[in-house]
Amino acid sequence: MITHVILDVDGTLTDGGIIYNENGEEISQTKKFSVKDGLILKALPKLGITTIILTGRESQATSRRAAELDISLVLQNIPNKREELQKLAKRQNINLSQAAYIGDDLNDYAAMQLCGFKACPADSAVEVREICDYVSTKNGGFGAVRDICEEIWRRNEQYSQFLALFT
Repeated sequence: MITHVILDVDGTLTDGGIIYNENGEEISQTKKFSVKDGLILKALPKLGITTIILTGRESQATSRRAAELDISLVLQNIPNKREELQKLAKRQNINLSQAAYIGDDLNDYAAMQLCGFKACPADSAVEVREICDYVSTKNGGFGAVRDICEEIWRRNEQYSQFLALFT
């Protein structure tokens, strides 16, 4: 039974794109998030699943999106995700064998291996896809998180509970 979902941001919740202007400056850390992913993430707590954002970059856009989705545990600018996840699990008493990690690139690889369920978008790094229990047919930022969460609910035998939230 999955009790926690740990999410990367760039390339997972977004398409991973970064836009620079002609002076080489990042344009206000603009990020595009999928509303389909958001609908699912809002439902997770109603099914007893805690969401955690664990990202290597820091962005006000990520903070804002997390607040909209009522995700209170947001760890940004994390250079070593495996180490941070181990500390977090100890502090919060999280059984990582009951955690799902959704990531897309090599900076997620070591942290993903700590978790009982590993999943990624279709356009993830080959090495990440190879260790995953589930690879979405959708790319990061285009509904992959929704697809993966629906798979988690199926495996948890919670899909009918999820659907009941909307009827």
